[in-house]
Amino acid sequence: MLQKPGRMRWDYSQPQGKLFVSDGKFMWLYTPAGPSGHPRAEKMKLQESDDMRAPLAFLLGKLNFAKEFRNLHARPEGTGTRILAEPKTDNLPYSAVEFVVTAEHRIREVKVTGFDNSILDFTFDEEILNPPLDGKLFQFQAPPEAEVVEGGA
Repeated sequence: MLQKPGRMRWDYSQPQGKLFVSDGKFMWLYTPAGPSGHPRAEKMKLQESDDMRAPLAFLLGKLNFAKEFRNLHARPEGTGTRILAEPKTDNLPYSAVEFVVTAEHRIREVKVTGFDNSILDFTFDEEILNPPLDGKLFQFQAPPEAEVVEGGA
């Protein structure tokens, strides 16, 4: 779920129970079995997180596309357009991004290639614009048994 500006919620099916929530000020990444095998909640300021500087920020209305990217290329793909771009600076955690935009100007896919050649690929289906959403969906309270780590360390 995305709600501009800055609010999103991802409920993961794999691994079961993993959750990513942003309330517009802070982001939380909750993993039911963290590195120690126990629940872990990482809290980061939205503007300081790597994700805020990654292309997902564009979806949240927090990124100026022309200011952040260079070497923009577009090619038709089905009924939409695939846009390929590189970050203007080398101090970001990715080397390339791709967006697939529909004929209705909706983002269908975001693909991020990291410097380690890892690929983070988000595909969006059945988009509902401006659905009525309870603000509580974008709030997170760490369970008492979870290790809470500030700053995403």
